[in-house]
Amino acid sequence: MVPKLLSVICQTTGMGFAAVARVTEDRWITCAAEDHLEFGLKPGDELEVKTTICNDIRQNIQPVIIDNVSEDPDFHDHHTPAMYKLQSYISIPIIRQDGTFFGTLCAIDPKPNSLKTFKVREMFHLFAELISFHIAAVEQEVASKTKLKEKSSLLEKTEGQKKQAEKLKSDVEKKLIEKNISLEKMNSELEAFNYISSHDLQEPLRKIQLFTDIIEKGEVENLSEKGKHAFNKIRISAFRMQNLINDLLLYSKTKFDDRKFESKELNSIANDVIEDLSEEVQNKNIHFEIGNLGRLPVIEFQFRQLLYNLISNSIKFSDPDRALTIKITAKNISSLDSDYEKLLPDTKYCNITIEDNGIGFDPAYTEKIFGLFQALHTKPTKSTGIGLTIVKRIVENHKGFIKAEGAINKGAVFNIYIPVA
Repeated sequence: MVPKLLSVICQTTGMGFAAVARVTEDRWITCAAEDHLEFGLKPGDELEVKTTICNDIRQNIQPVIIDNVSEDPDFHDHHTPAMYKLQSYISIPIIRQDGTFFGTLCAIDPKPNSLKTFKVREMFHLFAELISFHIAAVEQEVASKTKLKEKSSLLEKTEGQKKQAEKLKSDVEKKLIEKNISLEKMNSELEAFNYISSHDLQEPLRKIQLFTDIIEKGEVENLSEKGKHAFNKIRISAFRMQNLINDLLLYSKTKFDDRKFESKELNSIANDVIEDLSEEVQNKNIHFEIGNLGRLPVIEFQFRQLLYNLISNSIKFSDPDRALTIKITAKNISSLDSDYEKLLPDTKYCNITIEDNGIGFDPAYTEKIFGLFQALHTKPTKSTGIGLTIVKRIVENHKGFIKAEGAINKGAVFNIYIPVA
């Protein structure tokens, strides 16, 4: 996993060297490195910790970002840039899931660079969180295997304890399998994330650089047709890139966000969302039918995002040849009131339905529609393929279920089931 992340960092930022380092009070150890500068560090190699800026980060638990050492008021006289001949530098602390400091995710280059941008900072923070999660999963797996080995050895000393040892071994192995499944799922999502980072994000960046050069060589104040075409390409690519970055960060936030449940009026949230979408609704023939949605214990920020994504989805994929109608209703049900097999017995659910008469989708894609980066409609400025994945994540955060139904040119229906208490 980590080599892929470091490769994405070097490709996206243009930095020549990136690494994950284990940093303690007296040691700086290379865990993984991507080296295009022949800096010379490989996994297992060490630096004297006092010669590194990472030592400062270990003490302060704060990121350090330097675009140009020569112009930086805090680090232009620091011994580290002079010793390692670097001009640009970024390092983000990696914090374990239990809150302890592990080390740093860092990158250096002998040339100045633009690293204090929003997208670079957030990419490094997101990667540091992913590495922290991965470290926790690996360490738990190793600890479980060690524990299994120790307990198996102890229990097998006496024949009378054989049955107990076998039961314990079975339980631990079952937990190991669950941990492995969780780790494989995380790696699968990370591979998808790495792919989008190294390809879909990199491609718009290359286009921006290419067409900016074309415009700069022409007449800025009086653009030629070629220049106008290039500028339009820049605008489309930048829009696509920004949408991807925003949706990736939002997906991460719904995964790691603190979960604070409060009883809320759903009609109030729905009306706020429609107001937020006023620009998209303006000058369009859209009719909303909102029923009495009642109150429900929800994570307000996440539930607002859920409704925003689903309503926005209906607007994006409306049929231009007919007026769009979006219906939102809610009712309390039990598993006996529904044929949806996932509902648990003896549990009351709030069944929220969002229905539209847009262009719909092929029923064959009912399950695929919630997959990460799955966009069933391929126009580049319409969807990044993350919106419905975020919706599913939010529903799962509320211990609920979501089901999609669609028919081509007839519309789509999303049924959400969230436990009432």
